[in-house]
Amino acid sequence: MTTDAATKSPLVGLFVTCLVDLFRPSIGFAAIKLLKDAGARVEVPESQTCCGQPAYNSGDRADAKALARAVIETFEGFDYVVAPSGSCAGMLKVHYPDLLADDPAFAPRARTLADKSFELTSFLVEVLGVDRVEARFGVNVTYHDSCSNLRELKVRDAPRRLLAGVDGLALSEMEETEVCCGFGGAFSIKYPDIANAIVEAKARNIAKSGAACLLAGDLGCLLHIAGKLSRVGSSVECRHVAEVLAGMTEAPAIGQARKAG
Repeated sequence: MTTDAATKSPLVGLFVTCLVDLFRPSIGFAAIKLLKDAGARVEVPESQTCCGQPAYNSGDRADAKALARAVIETFEGFDYVVAPSGSCAGMLKVHYPDLLADDPAFAPRARTLADKSFELTSFLVEVLGVDRVEARFGVNVTYHDSCSNLRELKVRDAPRRLLAGVDGLALSEMEETEVCCGFGGAFSIKYPDIANAIVEAKARNIAKSGAACLLAGDLGCLLHIAGKLSRVGSSVECRHVAEVLAGMTEAPAIGQARKAG
């Protein structure tokens, strides 16, 4: 990797996210490797908790505010806050300032945290100046742009720029890659029929791409899509982009159990 000399050893607080912590810790370890390889110092605060997005999206602003304050207190001492998730990074960067705008004690702190909060691939490319990773993945992949990454954070080119440097990897863009997968957190629980119809269309586009592996930057999307692909009998694997960029693809694909023996 190459890094911008102007960003010498920044101290990064890794916001792990609930889903990564509970379902796919390997994504967190991949993020740490990528950040350290790029010259950053990385810490993972043990006191971190949910960003408050589920409560926020459900209209529970009181609990969302309480969680936001806790996150700010935990991470405000770092030079940057980085998350391997567009949705959580979007919560910190886009929604915290609005959520806490009427709190005199936390409004300025929320704005300060927002200014230094980033999604992983955009931070690597735009802040640390990474232009190439040392990884190999000899697979034809396609990429799904999550709604939060694309619409809230305007992240589209960064993951593709990094994937272009992965040895052996071929990227086959699917049709409507920018269209929602139907997860949307509580949306898929409240409106399962609509969510299923949306992910059915996504699964068809994945199949049409001819790719053997689907990559994305949000574990929520990946779990939702992997579940659908499994139910329709697809052989397409699902992986977080960080795992591929870090060369850490030993773990079974998302939604697949480790084979015995």
